[in-house]
Amino acid sequence: MQSGWRVGSLFGIPLFIDLSWVLILTLFMLHNGWVWRGRYPEWGVETAWLTGFLSTLLLFASVLLHELAHSLVAKAHGIEEIAISLFLFGGSTSAEEALKRPSQILQVAIAGPAVSLGLAAGLSLLTLVLPHTASPLKVLTANLATMNWVVALFNLIPGLPLDGGQILKAIIWQWTGDQLWAIRLSAKVGELLGGLAISFGIADILNLPGVPFSQFFDGWWMALLGWFGWQSARAYQPITELQEALLKTLAAAAMTGEFRIVPVEMSLANFAREYLTKLEPPMYLATQGDRYQGIVVPEGLNEIERSQWEHESIEGILHPDSARAATHTTANLAQVIQLMEAYQLIQIPVLSPAGALLGVIDRGDIVRILAHKLNIRISDSMIQQIKADGIYPPGFRLSAIAQTLET
Repeated sequence: MQSGWRVGSLFGIPLFIDLSWVLILTLFMLHNGWVWRGRYPEWGVETAWLTGFLSTLLLFASVLLHELAHSLVAKAHGIEEIAISLFLFGGSTSAEEALKRPSQILQVAIAGPAVSLGLAAGLSLLTLVLPHTASPLKVLTANLATMNWVVALFNLIPGLPLDGGQILKAIIWQWTGDQLWAIRLSAKVGELLGGLAISFGIADILNLPGVPFSQFFDGWWMALLGWFGWQSARAYQPITELQEALLKTLAAAAMTGEFRIVPVEMSLANFAREYLTKLEPPMYLATQGDRYQGIVVPEGLNEIERSQWEHESIEGILHPDSARAATHTTANLAQVIQLMEAYQLIQIPVLSPAGALLGVIDRGDIVRILAHKLNIRISDSMIQQIKADGIYPPGFRLSAIAQTLET
């Protein structure tokens, strides 16, 4: 769910703007217009304010190009569910969760700073070739070059959630093969750097000497950026704990016996009489002897003439992907969720390594076992509601998080 207003799309990628982004652009415009009005009185008031306004539009375009670069590279990797959000601290692209390989993450993360560095270098060269006068064009170009250097270098700081943190995560993941450890380490670096920025900001506010980067950032702004980075980095901790639980919890621990076995050779008429008229579990699984054959889809009866029910068997209303739409006791929950989403199942059968039917798992079962492992209190009534609705509760983004895991 994206925050802010949707203002359009670029290359099919939705663009959202938060109120805080409008505020920061307004402050940037007022600051530049006020400073340039006093520094270059020969411009005139109107020109100073117009140049401040143009600098704001060009900064907006620069940040948008930075985020668009991330999005287009992600799209080239086959990621379709992408959106760009611009807010107080710049922008973000909702592609990280869909990237499953470190090489993909590395390429997407590098794309944004590469564009900003290219803009900064090009604008810096343009500033050098412009006449050595304090013209609005030269000042505007120099200001925009500086802002792009800041955007690029700030984003390359090696700590999550910044692009540099994503690059660090990808390198560690590629080097060690451990996705979760890479996320944890990159997030810890982000926490440390955020804490340092807060400390430097407070020191600058108190006018203490020797504060690093004080020539580039106001103390209040440095502390605010540090707080944002620290908070965002800490947000990775519960996500990695959930990811670890998804990878380490096996289907055997979550499955239940809430299903009914029916012989695959049973006629549709007998199935309707013997089962659908009674209060039965919501899932029917067909077997032939001891071997699992598939998921029975009772709604399939509506597609077959009632006169044929005596002659047709249950095999005619099995889920079309039944052979593949099943998991095994040794599969982890991330694999289970990925399968359920791929085949749009409310429940999924669990088989033994030999192919014997042992149980089923639904979303309520997944939430229950994860809540137990993560010490999250979820009532039995909520679990039953999840089972009945077949959807995860709000804020429990299991499907999206499971898709990020390499299984």
